[in-house]
Amino acid sequence: MTTYEEFIQQNEDRDGIRFTWNVWPSSRLDASRMVVPLGCLYQPLKERPDLPPILYDPVVCTRTTCRAILNPMCQVDYRAKLWVCNFCFQRNPFPPQYAAISEQHQPAELIAGFSTIEYTITRAPCLPPVFLFVVDTCMDEEELTALKDSLQMSLSLLPANALVGLITFGKMVQVHELGTDGCSKSYVFRGTKDLSAKQIQDMLGIGRAPGPNQQQPQQRGPTGPVPPANRFLQPLHKCDMALTDLLGELQRDPWPVPQGKRFLRSTGAALSIAVGLLECTYPNTGARTMLFLGGPCSQGPGQVVDDELKHPIRSHHDIQKDNAKYMKKAIKHYEALALRSATNGHCIDIYSCALDQTGLMELKQCCNSTGGHMVMGDSFNSSLFKQTYQRVFAVDQKGDLKMAFNGTLEIKCSRELKIEGGIGSCVSLNVKNASVADSEIGMGGTAQWKLCTMTPNSTMAFFFEVANQHAAPIPQGGRGCLQFITQYQHSSGQRRIRVTTVARSWADATANLHMISAGFDQEAAAVLMSRMVVYRAESDDGPDTLRWVDRQLIRLCQKFGEYSKDDPNSFRLAENFSLFPQFMYHLRRSQFLQVFNNSPDETTFYRHMLMREDLTQSLIMIQPILYSYSFNGPPEPVLLDTSSIQPDRILLMDTFFQILIFHGETIAQWRNLKYQDMPEYENFKQLLQAPVDDAQEILQTRFPMPRYIDTEQGGSQARFLLSKVNPSQTHNNMYAYGQDGGASVLTDDVSLQVFMEHLKKLAVSSTT
Repeated sequence: MTTYEEFIQQNEDRDGIRFTWNVWPSSRLDASRMVVPLGCLYQPLKERPDLPPILYDPVVCTRTTCRAILNPMCQVDYRAKLWVCNFCFQRNPFPPQYAAISEQHQPAELIAGFSTIEYTITRAPCLPPVFLFVVDTCMDEEELTALKDSLQMSLSLLPANALVGLITFGKMVQVHELGTDGCSKSYVFRGTKDLSAKQIQDMLGIGRAPGPNQQQPQQRGPTGPVPPANRFLQPLHKCDMALTDLLGELQRDPWPVPQGKRFLRSTGAALSIAVGLLECTYPNTGARTMLFLGGPCSQGPGQVVDDELKHPIRSHHDIQKDNAKYMKKAIKHYEALALRSATNGHCIDIYSCALDQTGLMELKQCCNSTGGHMVMGDSFNSSLFKQTYQRVFAVDQKGDLKMAFNGTLEIKCSRELKIEGGIGSCVSLNVKNASVADSEIGMGGTAQWKLCTMTPNSTMAFFFEVANQHAAPIPQGGRGCLQFITQYQHSSGQRRIRVTTVARSWADATANLHMISAGFDQEAAAVLMSRMVVYRAESDDGPDTLRWVDRQLIRLCQKFGEYSKDDPNSFRLAENFSLFPQFMYHLRRSQFLQVFNNSPDETTFYRHMLMREDLTQSLIMIQPILYSYSFNGPPEPVLLDTSSIQPDRILLMDTFFQILIFHGETIAQWRNLKYQDMPEYENFKQLLQAPVDDAQEILQTRFPMPRYIDTEQGGSQARFLLSKVNPSQTHNNMYAYGQDGGASVLTDDVSLQVFMEHLKKLAVSSTT
C-alpha cells in the first residue's frame, strides 16, 4: 500500500490537484469542525506530455441538469452499450461511433489512468490569438529604447498568424493603423476624456458587423469566416515590417514637462480605448492587452496622482487615514474595464517598470480578474524585465505558446457536495445550479468561472461544503466525485476541453477521526488558508485578519493535537500536521499581511502572485527555503532561523521574489582578501561558486524573474535575510546560556519557539 505522501504526489502529477483532506467527513457539521475547509488546488493546464491527443467530442450525460462527461468512474454495461453517470445516476446510451467497444477494447476516457483527458474539438473555428500592445511613451530615452528593443524582439516570438495592434500614449492616446503602406497613420484621442465603447467604435470606424446598406462579403478562411478586415489589428506576417518600423520610430512624449511637474500620462484613457477596440472587433475570442507602464496615471480617467511632484503618490499610511483622494475613483474605473475585458475573454497584462509606484494597486483588478501577468521592476533596461518578458512567450515541445486563451472552468460534483467558491485569477460567470452552496468563500454563488488566460502554472483554489446534515450522514464506503471541465482556446487556435474527474472516500468523523486526519495534506492546507487570508486582507483591516488566522490555528490544534488538559508540555501534533503552525507563523510575518516597509503597489504585486502560482511556488513565498554551503560537506537545506547564520557558511535563500546569497563573516573576510584568486585555495573558489551556480539554475526557469542579491554579514542588503529568518536570537536574549552561535537580529517580533509555546498553552487550556 502506498503512503499518503506518495498518493498525494501521484495525484498531483497526474491530475494537477491537491486536496486539503483526502478522506472526506460525512456530514456538514463534521466538516465545519475540521477548521481547515474541504478544498483543493487545481492546475487546469498542468503539463502532461503523456496525454493522448483525442480528436473527437466528449460524450455527455443526457440529463439536462447534469451534462457531466463520460469518465473512468462511470459504470459501463458493454453488452447493452449503456453507461451510468456517476454524478446523477442517469443511464445513457453510447453514441453510434462507440458500437465496437468491449472490456478489452475501451476508449481512452474509460481507462483508469486517464482521470485527466483532453479533447480537441475539430468542428470549432480555428481563431488566431490577438495581441494588442499599449505602450507608455512618458519616459527618458534610455528606458524607451530598451522597451522598444524588447517589443521588437517579442514580435519574432509570436505565431505568424497572430493578430497584432499598437496603441501608444502620453498626454494623448494614439491608435496606430497597421494596414497602410509608406506613411504611418494614427488616430489621436484626448487623454482626459472617458469614452464609451460605442464612441470608440464610431470614431475608429469599426464595428462588429457591416450594416444592411454596406453588405461586406465575409471572406472564408480555412476553418470558418474571418472577421471583417480591421486596420488596427493585422496578422503579424502581413504587418511585421511596418510594426517593427513603427516601434523603431517611437519618440518619447513630445509635451513639455515643466520643472517640478510629472509627465501627463493618460493610462486610464489608453486602457479604456484598448478594451473598447477589442470588445467591438473580437468579442469572446482569445486576446491579450499588454500594457507597458513607466509611471503613474496623472490625468483623465483612472488618475492616481496629480502632476505636482511635491505631492507624492499615496502610501499605506495615506490609505488607512483615508487621505488618498484619487484612489476610490481610479479603482472603480479600472474595475469596470477589468470586468468588460473579462466578460469578452480578453486578458490584460501589466508590465510596470519605474523607481516609484505606478498605481498597480488601483490597476490590480485588470490582472486579477483576467489572469494577466503583473510584472514589477525598476527599469525596462534591467535583465529582470527583459528576461521575464521573454519568458511570457515560452513554447512547448511542439513550438506552441504555453498560454491558453478565453477559457471557462466548470465544476460538477456528486449530490453530497456543494461548491462554496473559488479564489484565483478569474471572474464568476454567475451560473447557479443545485450544486452551488449558500455559503461563499472567495468568488461564490456559481459553478462556472471565466479564465481569460492560463499557463501550465496557473492554479485555482476551490472550496466545497458537505451537503448532508449531521442526522443523516453519508453511508460509509461510498466515494464522492468531482469533475473539472476546462474549455479553452489553445494558442494554435483550436478549441480544447480538458476534463479531470477525481473521487475520495467518505468517513464518519465521530467514529473514524483518525482516518480523516491521516489524509490531511498540510502543504495544500497552508496554501489554501493563505489564499483565504489574503482574500480577506484585501477588504479587512490588518489586525482582524491576523486574529482570524490565530483563532483558526488554535482550533485546529485543539481538534487534532494530543494533550492532557492544561498541560502545555504534553501537547503533540501528528507528523502530517506538524509543519502547519510553522507555515502560519511565517505567513503572519510575510509581506502578504505585514504592509510595513512595502508600498501599496508592492503589496498588490506580492498578493497577486500568491493568488495564481502553484503549490510549490506558493509555499516558497510563504516560507522561504534556505540552503547552507560550507567546507564540512555538500550543500544542505537548513532551518530558516538565525542559528543558521554562521561565520564559516554561505547561505542561499529563495523567497520566490528574491534569490539571495549571503556570505558569513569569515567567508566575507577571505573573499575581500581575494583568497579565491590564489591557486592554493582552489577549494575556497569552488565553495564561492557553488551557490552562484545553483542560483543561476533557479533564475533560468522562474517567472517572473526574481531579484538577485549578493550580500554578506553586516552588508546593507543582509536585511532581506534577517527579516525572513525566525529570530530565535535577538538583542533581548543574546547572552542566554547555551546558545550555539548564530547571528542576532534586532527585532521585537516573537520567535517561532515563543509562538509555539503560546499556541500550546492556548490549545490545551480548558477556558478557550
